[in-house]
Amino acid sequence: MKKRWIGAALALASAAGASAFFTNKVMYIKKKTEEQILESEQRSTHFSREEYEEAEKEHFSVPSSFGYDIYGTIIAPHPENKFMIFCHGVTVNSLTSFKYMKLFLNEGWNVISYDHRRHGKSGGKTTSYGFYEKHDLKTVVEMVKAKFGEHIRLGVHGESMGAVTTLLYASMKESRADFYIADCPFSDFKQQLVHRLKEEFKLPPFPIIPLANFVLRWRDGYRLTDISPLNEIEKIKEPVLFIHSAEDTYILPQMTKELYRKKQGEKMLFIAPHGTHARSLVDNYEHYEETIRSFLTKFQLQ
Repeated sequence: MKKRWIGAALALASAAGASAFFTNKVMYIKKKTEEQILESEQRSTHFSREEYEEAEKEHFSVPSSFGYDIYGTIIAPHPENKFMIFCHGVTVNSLTSFKYMKLFLNEGWNVISYDHRRHGKSGGKTTSYGFYEKHDLKTVVEMVKAKFGEHIRLGVHGESMGAVTTLLYASMKESRADFYIADCPFSDFKQQLVHRLKEEFKLPPFPIIPLANFVLRWRDGYRLTDISPLNEIEKIKEPVLFIHSAEDTYILPQMTKELYRKKQGEKMLFIAPHGTHARSLVDNYEHYEETIRSFLTKFQLQ
């Protein structure tokens, strides 16, 4: 009997340790350096450092409701009252949004990018994969509306974690954009972690995921089930363009297909034939560009 208790205690301690390690990786995911991000972007044929640096930019900071500052950039060369906000993915910063911003700049849109919490120049201690980030997006939207007017045409584009943030914000009663573009989001955080746990660590979800759910609630104030675009997607009334690479193995394209099927009302789906995670634009540039134009035209968003 004593050996059983010792074995059970050791197993519990091992599971608790694994959960603590796992939640640390979630909350404090290793970020790329500025140099790594710049090098990666420059390898893309659709990013020019000179073009980025020469663009006339206005830098801003706005206080988050969580006690830190959000830093971003406005590029507004056009007289039209059309604006796009861009939300980058995890581990990088707003510099990675520039390749998307160029698409819209070329179509007469003014553009805004910003660093998510704990990324780039913005403050914040943890990454929450959309849970707190959606409120920061709300803050940026309110700032843009206050600065440029209540009646501007406004869209939001998000990549990966930024796409999740975009969809979660869109589902809020306070959302104020006219349309959304979600490029390679996950549909449910718990299911995404189950997938990554299997792929990266070759481990089953039990008992790590249930324990991680408890630990995240205790350490960072949310549960895994609180981050589920799939559970919120029916609340979105505005048009949504869903994008995903068919070859993505980090976040499976099936997740975007699930979101598309469940979204009611105006929507469009583009499954890019080439590219791994977050490379739909880079590896399918002309098709991506055509899809954006088609979406904006179809729902009269130009």
